[in-house]
Amino acid sequence: MDILRSDFKVLNIGLEKFSKDLRENGYEVVEKKWKPVYGGDPSLSCMVSTLADDNEGLGLKIKNANQEAFKRMINSKTILKEIKPAYQALKNMTPKTVLHAGPPIEWERMCGAMKGAVVGGLIYEKLATNHEEAEALAGSGEIEFAPCHSQDAVGPMAGVLTAHMPVMRVEDEEHGTAGFASLNEGWGRTLRFGANDTDVIDRLDWMQEVLGPVLNLAIADHGGINVKNLISRALHMGDECHNRDIAATALFYKEITPAIFKVCKDDEKRSSILDFLSQHEHFFLNICMAASKASLLSASNIPYSTMITAMARNGVEVGLLMSGSGSSTWFTGTAAIPEGLYFPGFSEKDAGPDLGDSAITETAGLGAFAMAGAPAIVRFVGGSPADAIRYTKEMTKITLGRHPQFTIPTMDFNGTPAGIDARLVVESGIVPVINTGIAHKDPGYGLVGAGVVKAPFEAFAKAIEYAYQNWAD
Repeated sequence: MDILRSDFKVLNIGLEKFSKDLRENGYEVVEKKWKPVYGGDPSLSCMVSTLADDNEGLGLKIKNANQEAFKRMINSKTILKEIKPAYQALKNMTPKTVLHAGPPIEWERMCGAMKGAVVGGLIYEKLATNHEEAEALAGSGEIEFAPCHSQDAVGPMAGVLTAHMPVMRVEDEEHGTAGFASLNEGWGRTLRFGANDTDVIDRLDWMQEVLGPVLNLAIADHGGINVKNLISRALHMGDECHNRDIAATALFYKEITPAIFKVCKDDEKRSSILDFLSQHEHFFLNICMAASKASLLSASNIPYSTMITAMARNGVEVGLLMSGSGSSTWFTGTAAIPEGLYFPGFSEKDAGPDLGDSAITETAGLGAFAMAGAPAIVRFVGGSPADAIRYTKEMTKITLGRHPQFTIPTMDFNGTPAGIDARLVVESGIVPVINTGIAHKDPGYGLVGAGVVKAPFEAFAKAIEYAYQNWAD
């Protein structure tokens, strides 16, 4: 009776109209927004419930595993160590190996931009002399296609990586893992966007013969580059380190330039390198991708962890890797076309579906997850500064915590949301947001715009189904 005589509040879960009569009669009602898992799917609801955090049994194993995965990711110490040709840096890289972005895919199913990049890669490797020969070779069965992720590497957009391309190695000195990535070509008509003309091939040759070797010597002379430190500083300067890298590239340029002067005495080569780095403000993107991959590799292969360790897109499918299911089990869904802004002369009808390994940055708590600290990015990908803040806040609902080293000044120096939990995605219906470049749907055109896209829910549902089937008693 004392409880009934006292003031109390009513907690309403679900439909707001349930609380209408209570409010009209003077009761204070607290609304808890809630909706059934995936439209009320009873099977998924059961799976999520079984896999939920608990103080015993499977739930405790998952909770502890996720804490360990998250801790390993945020405690990583990523250092850019060296640059070598792919056939020297990566295991089992033969002259006829072609790595690509996203989950596994065959030549016949590749999107236009990826096919264009493969053709350019084969010509660059001198395995073909023209487009017709390259296309015939690609479809002959002689080329070994594999995801970049299968070699602990990441490639932006088409992600095509061949034997002689210079590859950066970023090592997590805390845990001993290493992530790899090619050098960034810049924007526009580049191989990664599916362009493959003479200018593209000539640039790749220069990167192989001049840029890669000199940067490798400069990095060694400098004693390595602390990538995590550069990312942290760049976030305080308005970058999100996926589609806005201007501050990070400037910081890298400032740090590496004295070493370039020391190791390169050829005035023409040195001038060409410094001009290239100063003009391509997205050069840091690939460095950040390799560092993100290294930190997430440290969080991989932890039994019972539902933390996502990669999101990758091949222009047809989006694939996920989950820590507890290993580094070769892909969970896929259909790739969507990003919503965004297009260059003059292009529109959504020219756009190819979502493409690239660069969502490894979002997986590590950067990119769209850090957009609240980079409001200027909306001028490139579309939307408003309020949208940028909303994206970051929303991602906190599907992540395991905040990254203590990646902080956002405009949000009271709170860390970026990091550690995507597949369970939280399925339970909430909120899927990760990715900001991205947009490649033309046909080969040869290159970049046509930039925008924002959401990862497919179905891929996360498959990850949860795997965990339930393989881990539950």
